[in-house]
Amino acid sequence: MAQASATAIEEHLRRVVQWLEQFNPDPPPPDWSALAFQWRKQRVLGTERARLVPVHRIARIAPQDLLGVDVQKQAILRNTEQFVRGLPANNVLLTGARGTGKSSLVRACLAQFGAAGLRLIEVDKADLVDLPVIADLVADRPERFVVFCDDLSFEPGDASFKALKAALDGSIAAGASNLLIYATSNRRHLMPESMQENLTAQYDAAGDLHPAETAEEKVSLSERFGMWLSFRSFRQDDYLQIVAYWLRRFDLDDTAIADARAEALQFALQRGSRSGRVAAQFARDYAGRRGLETS
Repeated sequence: MAQASATAIEEHLRRVVQWLEQFNPDPPPPDWSALAFQWRKQRVLGTERARLVPVHRIARIAPQDLLGVDVQKQAILRNTEQFVRGLPANNVLLTGARGTGKSSLVRACLAQFGAAGLRLIEVDKADLVDLPVIADLVADRPERFVVFCDDLSFEPGDASFKALKAALDGSIAAGASNLLIYATSNRRHLMPESMQENLTAQYDAAGDLHPAETAEEKVSLSERFGMWLSFRSFRQDDYLQIVAYWLRRFDLDDTAIADARAEALQFALQRGSRSGRVAAQFARDYAGRRGLETS
């Protein structure tokens, strides 16, 4: 009697699900004509659907717009060119000081190689668990896709950590050959490390040190990126060079640029950072104020 009742309930639930699905159809196929996409999720009638949303208005930046990072720029452009041409290439982890051009450099790759078939898919850290779905979605496409995750970091027990680790290297399923992962982070090892992990290190009878396995787990993800690019804070001269570059882009002459030097240094001091981002922000502010004064 109880079994028959349970079967009837299951059948009823199945019909309810079928009825709800007519109001929640499968999302349309992606618009593959776009150069960039965002992986977005939405909940409809209690169910979650994810899809590639095309981005037609891209915040473009050219490689030549990025100053003070020539070594990193050369490395990532070379790696991306290898990838676009179907040659072996690595997943890339860009780490270091904030505002130094890590995410801008990834977008610059799209500006450089978009016409050659490169496509960018922006994925939020929380959605990295969907990497196998994304890989299957693009596996048969002729384009070359870079999955881009900005400001990547994890907390202990984060499900996305294991998903990314498997996608980089370690899953029994082969990843799509036309997909790489580029990630930026302010942390080299992507997860916080505590003093307790050092305290739990132990020596064996021979005197060999065995660090805590949790620390090994944290370091292992970074090591699965085949290319590491480190970014440092800019020196004063580098910062002023970037300020001058952007002021010229805003049509200011050399005299105005020289006059802006002291204000540019004060602006950086107030922000507590000499970075490319701060330099561009100052240039916009200064050029805008000059425009108001002369209009």
